[in-house]
Amino acid sequence: MDDAAENAADNLSPGWDAITEAFDHLYPGREPRHFGPLIRYSLGGPDPLDGLSAWKRLEPVPHWHIVTYGLSELYAKESDDPEVSGYGFELTFRPTCDPAEEEPPVWALNFLQNLARYVFQTGNVFRDGDWMPINGPLSQESDTALRSIAFTADPELPALETPSGAVAFLQVVGLTEDEERAAKQWKTSRLLDAFRPKLPLLVTDLGRTSLLADPVMSQQVEDGTIRDGSSTGYLLTDILRWTGRKRLLRAPDYHIILGPRQVDEFTRLLPLRLPFDRPLLLVGEGGDGQSRVLFEPGERDAVVEADDKLVVRLTPATARALGETLKPHAGDYAVPGLPISFTIELAAIAA
Repeated sequence: MDDAAENAADNLSPGWDAITEAFDHLYPGREPRHFGPLIRYSLGGPDPLDGLSAWKRLEPVPHWHIVTYGLSELYAKESDDPEVSGYGFELTFRPTCDPAEEEPPVWALNFLQNLARYVFQTGNVFRDGDWMPINGPLSQESDTALRSIAFTADPELPALETPSGAVAFLQVVGLTEDEERAAKQWKTSRLLDAFRPKLPLLVTDLGRTSLLADPVMSQQVEDGTIRDGSSTGYLLTDILRWTGRKRLLRAPDYHIILGPRQVDEFTRLLPLRLPFDRPLLLVGEGGDGQSRVLFEPGERDAVVEADDKLVVRLTPATARALGETLKPHAGDYAVPGLPISFTIELAAIAA
């Protein structure tokens, strides 16, 4: 083989090589445990990732450092955006381990495959600061309290520039359900920063309890939330509809029907968004204009119909009053002077 052929062969997987090189710098001279599918996804295999590599380390706490191969473009450039490689990121994960452990946990490898499968099937990408409920324990083999995850930049791996574009390393961090609520109400990055002294390198420990059980930590998070407001700009609801009724010589009267499941979150987020000059969008399962309501800060209370949603502008005082009025119980609610009435409606149970 001549030099040109050798160079061509060496460049068949530039994206893969860039990821490997980043970890070679972090773990010089060490070979990872590597796992690949029997049949590649592009050839009909069930697993979307082309591979996962895992390095065991004992400091600052024993854990595995796992990385995915396949959410970025590992081989040739195929996507349209020249600045971004594939989905623009690979996932990393740091589950804790016993110092004597020789193999990374199978549940962690499967979990990363499932996250990649979600991205491949939906086209939805993860970003630094995102959070996501898992609707169950991170590992089905454990009764862990970790039932949600957050995404943050891996603290030891800067983003890469590859021939196919930029690739970020997004670390998956396990959260309890109350920690997820705190991330929504405050800001994921700020919450994780508060956790770092107790979770070095933001490892995921299936055996831990909520860090918010510590009164000092809980107060720190509460103080930060009140100080900074919330970074969550939208809230998905299982029930959301609105109607408008014109009235002779008077402003239209509006009625919003909302499910009880998100009332607590809505009333908690409203004063953490509007007083900070940030809107809050409610989106129902229908996704059309009749199931989208945008709450905005305003100098006076007002309601207007837009093409794809209802826009409700509230003064800080009215926003507080609305938050204090709505309860997560079926019934009708109103704030004096506000041309909107609310009904909290229970979801129908299928026969």
